[in-house]
Amino acid sequence: MNEWEELQESVGFDFKNIELLQTAFTHSSYVNEHRHENLKDNERLEFLGDAVLELTVSDYLFNKYPDMAEGQMTKMRAAIVCEPSLVEFAEMVHFSKYIRLGKGEEKAGGRTRPALLADVFESFIGALYLDNGIQAVIRFLERLVFPKIDTGIYMQTVDFKTQLQEIVQRDRDVLIQYDILGETGPAHNKAFEAQVVVNGQVLGKGTGRTKKQAEQNAAEYAIRQVLRVD
Repeated sequence: MNEWEELQESVGFDFKNIELLQTAFTHSSYVNEHRHENLKDNERLEFLGDAVLELTVSDYLFNKYPDMAEGQMTKMRAAIVCEPSLVEFAEMVHFSKYIRLGKGEEKAGGRTRPALLADVFESFIGALYLDNGIQAVIRFLERLVFPKIDTGIYMQTVDFKTQLQEIVQRDRDVLIQYDILGETGPAHNKAFEAQVVVNGQVLGKGTGRTKKQAEQNAAEYAIRQVLRVD
């Protein structure tokens, strides 16, 4: 059994178009190092998968919580499709094992980079939608994502920036600073990278579709680091 057969068995779906599945796991750095193979990277599939994921999660929330206000559903959906959540879902099905990376990106630890893992999860959703249809995506999410929603874990949307401030200021006064490190992607699909600095020390980095989301993801990562150390 090769790696692509193994992956299909793991996710529970057979792909009619194996190239589509392979593209979902192909990073741009791999394409750049294999130009003679005329490969495509996963960025377009990521764009599609992001939209499919938002639609299917929105549909699930709409039907599961008939009395929930629009604003609360929006907050819940944001928590479900944010980078840390997507990384968790990707890790549940061991997606990092199948990513095709360039040698430089591999050496730089790209296989465990949160933004890259989140992108791969979205691109897989896009590929599954194109190859198997929307019902297959729903069945996949029923196995992986919807059960976590049912636990109520996303009911209380956390403000990670406030939570980080409360944690680090318990015993002392500290200076917390957020920096936007840069932005990537086209205008319709920008990604921002942020870092949080506490008393001059970088505690976390994160990416997001907006600057605020990137800061929240950086704060969540910092919280995990602080609690792990404590």
